[in-house]
Amino acid sequence: MSSLSATIQDVFNEPGCGKNANKSEAERKKGCTKQLQPGGAAGGCAFDGAKIALQPLTDVAHLVHGPIACEGNSWDNRGAKSSGSNLWRTGFTTDINETDVVFGGEKRLFKSIREIIEKYDPPAIFVYQTCVPAMIGDDIDAVCKAAREKFNKPVIPINSPGFVGPKNLGNKLAGEALLQHVIGTEEPEYTTPYDLNIIGEYNLSGELWQVKPLLDELGIRIMACISGDGKYKEVASSHRAKAAMMVCSKAMINVARKMEERYGIPFFEGSFYGIEDSSDSLREIARMLIERGAPAELMDRTEALIAREEAKAWAAIAKYKPRFEGKKVLLITGGVKSWSVVAALQEAGLELVGTSVKKSTKEDKERIKELMGQDAHMIEDMTPREMYKMLKDARADIMLSGGRSQFIALKASMPWLDINQERHHAYMGYVGMVKLVEEIDKALYNPVWAQVRKPAPWEKSGDNWQSRAMAQAEAEAAALAADPVKAEEVRRAKKICNCKSVELGVIEDAILANSLSTVEGVRDATNASGGCGACAVRIEEILEQMVSASHAIAAE
Repeated sequence: MSSLSATIQDVFNEPGCGKNANKSEAERKKGCTKQLQPGGAAGGCAFDGAKIALQPLTDVAHLVHGPIACEGNSWDNRGAKSSGSNLWRTGFTTDINETDVVFGGEKRLFKSIREIIEKYDPPAIFVYQTCVPAMIGDDIDAVCKAAREKFNKPVIPINSPGFVGPKNLGNKLAGEALLQHVIGTEEPEYTTPYDLNIIGEYNLSGELWQVKPLLDELGIRIMACISGDGKYKEVASSHRAKAAMMVCSKAMINVARKMEERYGIPFFEGSFYGIEDSSDSLREIARMLIERGAPAELMDRTEALIAREEAKAWAAIAKYKPRFEGKKVLLITGGVKSWSVVAALQEAGLELVGTSVKKSTKEDKERIKELMGQDAHMIEDMTPREMYKMLKDARADIMLSGGRSQFIALKASMPWLDINQERHHAYMGYVGMVKLVEEIDKALYNPVWAQVRKPAPWEKSGDNWQSRAMAQAEAEAAALAADPVKAEEVRRAKKICNCKSVELGVIEDAILANSLSTVEGVRDATNASGGCGACAVRIEEILEQMVSASHAIAAE
C-alpha cells in the first residue's frame, strides 16, 4: 500500500486547485481531507468515486475485486449513455468469500481476468481494488502486470479501496490510474488542429450529444471525453489533443493539470448549462484552439453558430416566460456547479428562493452571489421539515433536486423535477436549456396538483396530518423565539460534520479556547472535516464569522 499512500499524498498536494494553491507548501501537502478510518466517509467512499468516474468508458470491462456487494452498490449508479458498446454496463466481480480472505484472492482475480478476455475480448480491463482485498494484502498491481504479459492486453489496476477516503478522492485516484497506465500509451491514427479533450463530463442522459453536433459543425473533434461515452483507445491517445475543457474540476483537476504539464495541453473550466455559459465555453474552446494553430476564421464561424443557436433558444423559451412570471424555485442540487444551474434558471425568467451549497466551494458561492445578489439564500443543510415548510408555505412553487428529496415535495403536494445524475432528460447546451424549461413547465402546470391538493372526503378542514405537522413546526419555532437560552442550545447543537458527528458549539468552543484560524487546526482539535471533507467550506465560514465578530467587539 506504500505506492497508494504516495499517490494519495500527490493527489492532496494539488497546485491546480485554486484553494490548495494558496496554502503554504506544508499545508498544501496535508490536502483538503485526511485519510479516513474505515467507515468514516459519509456520502460515498473512494472506491465508489473511482468507479463512477471511469465506468462511463464504454468498451472497457470494469472488474471489481471484492465482495459482490461492492459491485452491486456501484453498478450503473449514474445515468450515463453510450453510442456504441454496452460492455461497461455488464457487472464483473471476483465475489471473494471467507476462504479468499484466509488464503488470498489473487488467484481468483487472475482467473476472472482470463475469463473476461476469453468471453468478451475487450480492448482493456480495469480492475478496482476494494477494502477487503486491500486489507488482506492482495497485490492487484502484480496480478494486473502478470495478466497483461500473459494475455497481451491492457489490464489496469485502479487502487482506490474505500477506506482511504471519500468519493472525491476516489475520482482523483481514478484519474491518477489513467495518467499512469492509459494516457499516452497509444497514438491516434491522425491529428488535426481542432482536437479537443473534454474532462470530467459523464454524458448523463446523453448530455454530451447535445453539444457534440455543434462542435462537429465547427470541425472541432472531441479526441477524448473522460469519461462519458469514452473509448479506451481515445483516452490512450488523448495526449495529442490541442486543448482541453474541464467540466468538473473537483473530480479530475489533477488529470487536466498533469496533461498540461506533461504534454502541453492547455485547459479551462467551463459549463454547457444555460445559454450564456454554453456560448462562453464555445468561444473559449475556439480561442484556445486558434492559439494552438487552428485558423483564425474558426472564431468567426463560432460567433455565427452562437448567434444562430442563441436566437433559436431564446425564441423557444420566450413563450414560457409569461407562464413563469412570479414562479419561485427551490434548488437542491447537491452538486458543485450550483451556480451553473442558477444561471440557466434565471435565463428562463424564474425566481430562485434558495439554492443548496452543501458541496459548493467558496468560489462557487461567490459566483452564486454574483448571479443572485449578495443576499442570496444559500442553503448549507436544510432539514426535510424545513424543505417541507418552505414548499407548503408556497415560498417556492417547485423544487428541483435529486431523487432523495422528491418525497418531501410530493408530501407537500408541490411540483418536483429531477435534475440530478439519475435524471432521464438531458439539459446541457442550447437544446438542453429548452428541454429544461419545457420540463419545468410540464411539472408546474400538471393538472394532478390541483387534484392532490383537494382534501379527502373524510377529512375536516385544518384537521389532517399536514396541518398537524405544520402546527407542530410553528409551535416549536415560537417556543424557541420565546426562549433565547433554548434557541442558543439548538443553534449550538447543529451538526456541522456529519461524518464525525461534530456540532457547531464544539467547533466554536475549540476556536475560542485554542485561538484557531485554519480548518486544519479545527480538524486537529475536534476531528471535524476528518471524514468526507464536505464541511471544510462551512468551517472556513465559521472561522470568518468568529473573526469578524471579535473585530466588531474590539472596535466597540
